[in-house]
Formats: sequence, structure tokens, C-alpha cells
Amino acid sequence: MNINQIDQDNQTHPPLEPLRKHCRQEADTANIARSFADLISQLFLHTSQEDPPSRHINVALEGNLGSGKTTFARYLIQALGHDGSVKSPTYNLCEPYLVINNGLEITIHHFDLYRMQTPLEWEEAGFAEYFDYPGVCLVEWPEKAEGTLPAFDLSVRLEAISLFSTDDSEREITLKAKSASGEFIISRL
Repeated sequence: MNINQIDQDNQTHPPLEPLRKHCRQEADTANIARSFADLISQLFLHTSQEDPPSRHINVALEGNLGSGKTTFARYLIQALGHDGSVKSPTYNLCEPYLVINNGLEITIHHFDLYRMQTPLEWEEAGFAEYFDYPGVCLVEWPEKAEGTLPAFDLSVRLEAISLFSTDDSEREITLKAKSASGEFIISRL
């Protein structure tokens, strides 16, 4: 199935409900991120070779401090093909990763906007062009650049569960599709 078929299907079907996953430990979070990466790879393989910019997906990573956004991003980036460590881009705002996935060159831009004070800082940083490259943009704290970011294909909301849990890595992950590409991933996850 290609992305055009997904768009046609979405015109006749209501949007998918958000997908909720309970993770009892970090390994569960890692497994969801790896499955997510596999589906991004499938999506990119099914996208037209003549239209590389359409091989792009924007993901909002939402949640409070310590909810696991960077942990999720790390497993996703590594599952897409990055062999090294994945550090939090809190101080740099953006960490780029170039990977080869199923023979396709993919650039992953991992943003952490926590330290931004206003959406204007996002515009002045000049990162908007990264959303035009074939690849993946992961944005932690997207609300800090409210109104200035391109549309997201998916939102991933992570919520730490600590009231009755002794494990800091227990969390709920809610994935919500916001485009045909997002629906492709959610419907197969």
C-alpha cells in the first residue's frame, strides 16, 4: 500500500483513535520505539522514489520532565540505524543523525525545545528548513514553539507512572495520528 492509497482510504474512514500502550519497564518502551522505527522504514520504502521530500515524518514528543521522551527518542533513533550514543539535545536544541536504513539515506533531527522562552527563538534558530529534508524530525517540548512548527504526522505522549510504582521507567504512551503517514504507522503498531 502506498501513501496515496492511505490518503484515499482516510477520506472514507474516520480517523483512528489514539493508541495507548502501558510500559511496565524500559524494555517495553524500547520495543514500542523499535516497532515504530520499523513502520517508519516501511513507510519510506513504500513512498515514491521520485519524490524524496515525501519521505519525511514529523513526530511531537510530549510529556512532563522525566516522562521518557529522550529515552523513547534514543531507542527510535538507534532502531532506525544509528550505532552510537544518542544524547539529549537540551543545550544544542538539535542533534542530527545521518543513517542508512534499508538502503535509504535518512536524516534524523532530534530537537529539544525545553530551554526556549518564546516561539520567536525557534524561527530565529533557522531550524525550519530541516523539516523539508527526507527523514525524521523528533521534537521534544513542541509547545515551546507553538504556532511556528510545521504540522506533525504523529504525537507521542509519554506519562510517567509513579504514584504506586517503584519503577521509574513505568509509563503510559499514547500515540495519535495527525496525517495519512501517522495513520499508516498507528494502524500497524
